[in-house]
Amino acid sequence: MLAYVGGDVRAFDRLFERYAPVILGIGRRHLRNEDDARELLQKTFLRLHGARRDYRPSQPLHPWLMTITMNLVRDSWRRSKRKPVSPLQEEPTPPEADASEGEPLDAGRRAEMLRAALRELPPGQREVIELHWLQERPYAEVAEIVGSSEGAVRVRAHRAYAKLKARLSKLLEDE
Repeated sequence: MLAYVGGDVRAFDRLFERYAPVILGIGRRHLRNEDDARELLQKTFLRLHGARRDYRPSQPLHPWLMTITMNLVRDSWRRSKRKPVSPLQEEPTPPEADASEGEPLDAGRRAEMLRAALRELPPGQREVIELHWLQERPYAEVAEIVGSSEGAVRVRAHRAYAKLKARLSKLLEDE
C-alpha cells in the first residue's frame, strides 16, 4: 500500500491480486448476487484509490480495506431495503431429498440449512458471525471492521450463535 501511495502503479495490481478474491467472496456471501459482488469489488477498489492518501502506514491495511468493504455492503443493504428488487426469472427450486429417520444429512443439505439459518439473522449479527466464524477473524478485528467495541461485538455474536443454534435445531427436527 505504501508503494501505491508513493505512485507505484504496479503496486495497485499486486493489491488487487491479493485482496480481490477476499472481497469478491464477501460480496457473494452478503449480497448473494454475482453482479452485485463484482460491483462491490469495483467500488471497494475505487474507494481505496480515492482514500489512498488517508491511509495511515502505522495501521494494518487488511482491517482498513475490510472496513471499506463492509461499509459498502451495508450501503447496499440499505438501498435494497428502500426499493424492493425482484428477480427477472424465478429460480427453480431443487427437489427435496428424503432424509430417512436416523440417516445423517449429506454435507450439501447441512450447508444449505446453515445458509438458510444465517439468512434469517439480522444483518448486524450475520455480519459478525461471518467475519468471526467463517473468516476466522478475532473479535478485536471484527470490532474494528464493523465500527463497534469488542464487547458489543461479543454480545452480538453470542446472541447470533444462540439464534443459529435454535434455528438449526428446529430445521433438524423438521427433517
